[in-house]
Amino acid sequence: MSERKRPAGAGERLSPSGIPIAPVYRPASVDATYAEKLGDPGAFPFTRGVQPTMYRGRLWTMRQYAGFGSAQETNTRFKLLLEAGQTGISTAFDLPTQMGMDSDSPRALGEVGRVGVAIDTVEDMHALLADLPLDQVSTSMTINATASVLLAMYIVVAEERGIPRATLSGTIQNDILKEYIARGTYVFPPEPSLALIAETFRFCAAEVPSFNPISISGYHIREAGATAVQELAFTFANALAYVQRAIDAGLKVDDFAPRLSFFFACHNDLFEEVAKFRAARRIWATLMRARFGASDASCKLRFHTQTGGVTLMAQQPLNNVVRVTVQTLAATLGGTQSLHTNGYDEALALPTAEAATLALRTQQIVAHESGVAQTVDPLAGSYYVEALTDEVERRALEQLATVEELGGSAAAIDARFFQEEIGRSAYEFQLAVEQGSTVIVGVNAFADGEEPPIIPAPDYSALERGQRDRLAAVKSARDPARVEASLAAIRAAAPAYATPDAARVALMPLIIDAVKARATVGEISDVLRAVWGEYRPG
Repeated sequence: MSERKRPAGAGERLSPSGIPIAPVYRPASVDATYAEKLGDPGAFPFTRGVQPTMYRGRLWTMRQYAGFGSAQETNTRFKLLLEAGQTGISTAFDLPTQMGMDSDSPRALGEVGRVGVAIDTVEDMHALLADLPLDQVSTSMTINATASVLLAMYIVVAEERGIPRATLSGTIQNDILKEYIARGTYVFPPEPSLALIAETFRFCAAEVPSFNPISISGYHIREAGATAVQELAFTFANALAYVQRAIDAGLKVDDFAPRLSFFFACHNDLFEEVAKFRAARRIWATLMRARFGASDASCKLRFHTQTGGVTLMAQQPLNNVVRVTVQTLAATLGGTQSLHTNGYDEALALPTAEAATLALRTQQIVAHESGVAQTVDPLAGSYYVEALTDEVERRALEQLATVEELGGSAAAIDARFFQEEIGRSAYEFQLAVEQGSTVIVGVNAFADGEEPPIIPAPDYSALERGQRDRLAAVKSARDPARVEASLAAIRAAAPAYATPDAARVALMPLIIDAVKARATVGEISDVLRAVWGEYRPG
């Protein structure tokens, strides 16, 4: 059920998830066993953090998201951010790459390079990562349906530069269930998609042990309109489905679960967001131990956070600097392991270099000047925060139980439960904004009437022509027979992935062979499309 049901009256205040907020909190407001549930940092149930010393031992990874049309431009931005003190890189891909289409596909016309970098072949990946120390820098890639192909390209680039795959660290998002729920960049039906995800779990555990094979994303669920409570419940429903799928494929939970990672949003209500992150760790630890008998290493919730894209406003865009700062404080007070801060101008266009640098500086100021890193879980023991943490946990588990009553994530997607619940929450939030009961500074209150500034856009037509020319050059230089042989091997292995419990040939090594032969993202995806079909929502 949607969390936003009652408008706040004159004497009542609700959190953004609809949790009633008392005017003052006292010892009686907190569960008598709260100290026992808290535990110590680095110890089960990890409410206070996954490491004993948290930021006193090591700051969170500062990872700014970037993707600018061509691989060369994006590489330039990566270098600028690394020189400014960024400690990890994060890549946005354009829609054709996400959807398994090459830049010369008629279906890609007008979309090449618009919302991220265009990657057609491993040569583009070489340009994207040129001169970056891949054995020293952690790389995150926001890619889902074609995650296995982009992971293969990353590995091939490293190995062609003499860097062993075992030394690589990073994350592929690889979370297809939330694509069916909230984001839409799916390609294949659920059964082969989930089987391919289990194959990437197996491959990474065996070959790339420091790479996270999935980043289970609540971020996009939240961006679609979910509340903080729904974000946790729906993300964990998906996570449980992935864990069960991997176990059903023959993997032992402790062989892959320590490398599971999560991705959450952080919005403006500082205290609810801190409570959300603390509750999330406790929920995940308890679920993993109770349901799968997982070790403590597999019970740790490790997550990346991004400040809320939907909270950025085109009106008075400099106000977004303040919003991002509040969200940065919430994420770090809540114990994130990694953080991306949005540029203040992202409601208008791709972030300028100035805005991206200021977003990084925001993290650095919070890390080094605010005192947030001095001690672990500094808000622990606050009657308000502890009561809110308990209530977020209770409500999230209640919604998770509803999903499980429907038969789990896949069944809930088919029943359109997630989609309808998120849609209802988004509608109720927008209604509150339009009625003025939810204040957005510069939008429905304190507006100055000025039009948002215009930021010049790149010449996407020229960018697309250049990308097509580069793709044509790679195709003309490669060995067609080698490409076809590598694609034929994928074609032969793929049918077993569409059938539950079938004996399967490992697919990741075959995809790596195709990438080495300079097969394209689109060619590999088209082979799988021909065998598996495409997903069409009911």
